[in-house]
Order: sequence, then C-alpha cells, then structure tokens
Amino acid sequence: MAAGDAYRAKAVELTAQARGELQRAQELEALASSYLRLAEMADRNARTNLIFEPPFSPPVVKQQQVQPNASKTDDGPA
Repeated sequence: MAAGDAYRAKAVELTAQARGELQRAQELEALASSYLRLAEMADRNARTNLIFEPPFSPPVVKQQQVQPNASKTDDGPA
C-alpha cells in the first residue's frame, strides 16, 4: 500500500459524495482535490530518505579553579 493511498480513497469518497449533494458539490470537489495533493506529497515524502545527524560538538571541559582557603581567626579565649 502506497503512502498516499488512504488520501486517494478519501478523495474518491468525497467525489462520490459531491455527485449526490449538489449544494455542496464545489466544496466537496475542492476538498477531494486537496486530498489528492496530500496523496502526492505523501508519496513524495515516502521516497525521501533523510536521516538527521546533529553536528558534532566536542564536549566542554571545565577547569576547576583553586579556591583560596579562608584563614580562621581565633578571636575567642584560649
């Protein structure tokens, strides 16, 4: 089953419905035409083989910074 077959089937259904409903025939035929365009796009997309590969970015290495030690001052009695 081709990718666009479901859209084509819906287009056929809408075309048949348009023949039975004269008041909405233009709307239904336009909708059927849209479904046929969707079928063509679905078939085209099915033939396209795209694989997304994100660009390589080397890992970021963070250097640790030496923190100065706070010298304790003993102000209390010894």
